[in-house]
Amino acid sequence: MTHSGTPTFAVDKKTSTNYHCVMKTMEISEIDEMLQMLSETARQEVRDFTAYLLDRERRRKALVERVLKAEQNPDIVECKTPEEFIQAIINAPDDDEG
Repeated sequence: MTHSGTPTFAVDKKTSTNYHCVMKTMEISEIDEMLQMLSETARQEVRDFTAYLLDRERRRKALVERVLKAEQNPDIVECKTPEEFIQAIINAPDDDEG
């Protein structure tokens, strides 16, 4: 403890990393045991939901990348009408074109 009464902690990074890996392995083992107790239909639902979460995360990361890219290249096109706005979208270069 320090003089103020607040406990101090020391963390060995190597041990902490090993602890994290062991905890992750334990979590996976626990999930695997739970999955084995489910019916085939329930396991399929878990697979479908996991695929959904992975797709959602992939799309979120892609959106973040697009936003960050847009923030780095702040080209602004002013439009006075909805028609001009639509035309600006149509005329915009594709991501592949740069």
